[in-house]
Amino acid sequence: MTPEAIFVLEGKVKIRTYQAPAWDAGEANALMSRAVAELGADNIDGVRAANDAIATGVISALRAAHIEPLPPVAGQDAELSAVQRIVSGDQYSTVYKPYKPEADAATELAVALGRGESIDGLAEDRINTATSKDIPAVLLQASSVTADNVGSTVVKDGMYTIDQICTPKYRLACGEAGLTP
Repeated sequence: MTPEAIFVLEGKVKIRTYQAPAWDAGEANALMSRAVAELGADNIDGVRAANDAIATGVISALRAAHIEPLPPVAGQDAELSAVQRIVSGDQYSTVYKPYKPEADAATELAVALGRGESIDGLAEDRINTATSKDIPAVLLQASSVTADNVGSTVVKDGMYTIDQICTPKYRLACGEAGLTP
């Protein structure tokens, strides 16, 4: 969550943080089950999972607790299974970072560094970490994938085909989302 989003929500919602070691779906399931027990099913308005594997564990725990309808669950990485869950309504969204621009930027940086050249013209952004400051970086735009834009994001970019997403299990939901071959 961005600092701006936290500021907007500050004082209006309670945010609880649980961290699944090793980003493990099973551990995320156990943590979400604990959260449901501690907070109560009616007090969970949404879940921001660090990635789609954790979202898998979260959704499984919410289903096991018989929470209907599911609160919005957002993941990251645009995994195929997450896109399928989005189409079917089990997961609200995932963060999508197109691979080609990332790979192109990484290649340009690696070649320049390998040649001993400056990367200042390539890495125009700067980031700070807990241990280092002013690190050259290439920051690319990510987007949110929802049921409304699967076709104009991951399908359009060639990450997945409609046939990959719309297996027999998801065919009806795909039709409802306007995803047809």
